[in-house]
Amino acid sequence: MTKDLRSLLSDTVTRLFTDLATKELIEAAEKGTWPDKLWRALEEGGLTLPLVSEDAGGAGGTWLDAHVVIRAAGRYTAPVPIAETIVAAWLLSRARLEVPFGPLTLAPVRRAERLSLTDRGGGVTVDGRVTRVPWGRDAGHVVTVGDLDGRLTVALIARGAATIEEDRNLALEPRDTLIFREARAVAAAPADVAADAIRRLGAMARAAQMAGALESCLVQSVRYATERKQFGRPIGSFQAIQQNLAVLAGHVAAAGIAAESAFRAAERGDARFEIAVAKVRVGEAAGVGAGIAHQTHGAIGFTYEHSLHFATRRLWSWRAEFGSESAWARELGHAVAARGADALWSDLTAR
Repeated sequence: MTKDLRSLLSDTVTRLFTDLATKELIEAAEKGTWPDKLWRALEEGGLTLPLVSEDAGGAGGTWLDAHVVIRAAGRYTAPVPIAETIVAAWLLSRARLEVPFGPLTLAPVRRAERLSLTDRGGGVTVDGRVTRVPWGRDAGHVVTVGDLDGRLTVALIARGAATIEEDRNLALEPRDTLIFREARAVAAAPADVAADAIRRLGAMARAAQMAGALESCLVQSVRYATERKQFGRPIGSFQAIQQNLAVLAGHVAAAGIAAESAFRAAERGDARFEIAVAKVRVGEAAGVGAGIAHQTHGAIGFTYEHSLHFATRRLWSWRAEFGSESAWARELGHAVAARGADALWSDLTAR
């Protein structure tokens, strides 16, 4: 998709989320109501399958197109698994498997957990226990990547095949435990993907969502600083507030560039380095940015009635998912050390 078409995509997504991802809808979702109208609008607009070819029913787009959608979902704190669905659909398309309708999720999301795939002759079965699965109770299917007879295989499993133990994150989004006992996969096929594809692509998606949520924090903070008056003038006219907002804007810009860079690298192929950098940099920005946003708003920013917490609670939750910044920093450090000091500068400038 060209830059002009991507701009049109951004306008379309922004308009859709502005109209449908309302405060009332988000509050209802946090109480357990599935936002069906929002999901149907996203699905009917082809926004859930930007990476699936047109022949397979998708939009035939690129990772940068997916970035536009995922970042906007973060900016409007849309309470649906659109990031997970986009990544899961890409994995299925890599295995030339049909992508089902409805929301999808990914498992496992934690590095130490695994799902075992076994060829039973009549089909593939799945065994294992995976925790903190995003939207596990709401997704129609789960997508996993595992070893099957020595080949990396993508498997599609119906949610109903799992025993579900419900849980939530700080943002009150479903993060459930799924238990599979000889659950028969709907479909499975070998694919040219990395063994840790779910963790890497999930981290990349979370980085984009956090970059979007940070934009929301900045917009809300600037608006509040302009409207709130103290000592007869807007608090945004005080130098201390201006300095804090400038720091926040710097973090928002850096986070956005880091996240977009990872998606751009995914277009070229191996984005492992850029994804690690993005998760680290955006995670750091999330910590600092959420703090500044709440400092600017004062006590009102901590009330449930104000909308700031929709963004900040997600920032605090998402920064730990698919690997925290400390975990990715260690991985990045090991990779740099393995390459050696002489390769560091050329590796950086080549990107």
